[in-house]
Amino acid sequence: MQRLRPPRFAAWPRLTRRGGALLFVGVVLLAVSLWFDLRDIMLLAFVGIAMPGVAALFVALRAPKLGVTRTFTPPVVSAGSGASVAITVRNRARRTFDGAHWRDRVPEGLDAPPEAVLPAIGPYEGVLPSGDDTVHLEYRLRLPRRGVYGIGPLRVGVFDPFALARIDRDAGARHEVVVTPRVTPLERALGSAASVDGVLHGLQRRTHPNSDELIAREYRYGDPMRRVNWAATARRGELMVREEEQRGDPEVRILVDTTLAGRPRTGAFAHGNAEHGHAGFELGVEVVASIGVHLLERGFRVRCDPVADPARGSIATANSSGPYHMPGGDRLLLEDLARLEVANRDDAADRAPRGGGDRGEARAREARMPGFAVLVEPDERDAAGLVGLRQTIEPAIAFVAETVSHRVVEALEEADWRVVRVRRPASIGDAWAGIALRADVGAPGDGGERDASR
Repeated sequence: MQRLRPPRFAAWPRLTRRGGALLFVGVVLLAVSLWFDLRDIMLLAFVGIAMPGVAALFVALRAPKLGVTRTFTPPVVSAGSGASVAITVRNRARRTFDGAHWRDRVPEGLDAPPEAVLPAIGPYEGVLPSGDDTVHLEYRLRLPRRGVYGIGPLRVGVFDPFALARIDRDAGARHEVVVTPRVTPLERALGSAASVDGVLHGLQRRTHPNSDELIAREYRYGDPMRRVNWAATARRGELMVREEEQRGDPEVRILVDTTLAGRPRTGAFAHGNAEHGHAGFELGVEVVASIGVHLLERGFRVRCDPVADPARGSIATANSSGPYHMPGGDRLLLEDLARLEVANRDDAADRAPRGGGDRGEARAREARMPGFAVLVEPDERDAAGLVGLRQTIEPAIAFVAETVSHRVVEALEEADWRVVRVRRPASIGDAWAGIALRADVGAPGDGGERDASR
């Protein structure tokens, strides 16, 4: 995830090429006048030396008073797309501000807009504003990767009237733009194979195993005759009709590998540094986003917990405590995933044992929750935790990247997790289709590794 480094304020003026050339000419004339005792040109030499200094002092004392507002369209952007950045600059000084250039500061790795001339802005108008003290700027920003990017502040280059010196000043504040991970549309039907809707319906029935889709009640005036339940009518001896049972939304759990504890401790990501991006981790985030949005659109409530601490941890921020549910849950999920970073491995090393125990046995006696695990580089401790959670999850499906070790895969398969490999973002849809090829996807004994990269 890209981060914006703290901007360095350019507090000292510098000479332009014109100012530097004039200073050089003044120094040469002064040397010639002293060497040949030509006092007539000494005045020109002093003028050439003094003017750049006076220009630098002028721009240092000329502090612009600008109010800057920045808006993004759209405010939340999907990775790989772009956003229009509209900037409104208002002059709050009592004199006209002109002769300046502007450039918006963007994080490293993004294409910054080229420096351009800032149109002249009239003096501040507080009584009868006519718009002369305001100028509107706009540019297009492409955002290739997910994350939260700080855009701004606006860098304004101030010049003297002769363009001999320049000073850069920051105007306005930094504004954040949220770039959500890409979402792969998942198929609802697979031709002659079992449909994904049928699989999700099976998950819903497993979440509420004691509930019936239809219940019978006594006939009431106005009920349509097509809803008459003749079997219940024969048993009860009175007219009975079918009524859909109102049930709460079923809940699905997604476990996310956020620590990458199985990777070597040397290298660019040894301490959870995701500033330069981690291909496997970004792939895992896209898998979580695609599955989570798909399930939310089908009426499920979605819980997203880290694999390292599934009992107490959560990827949700203060703005969304989870679980996610519609309406609006898809937006909150994607925004939380945009802010998700690789966790510190040192913090994960002190985590308590997970899985098993009295709590797991108590959960096993309840209705099991469907669960999906998205693994990038887990260690054997993470695998043991997932094995302990297996009795509380049905069905249990693990999407694993190619960086997952074979020992972890074997441990999951022995615990009856169904393992599906995902090697690149283009295979996310095939991986999801692979778990829907059989209607009994969550049935015990259906485990086995399936490669979705083909």
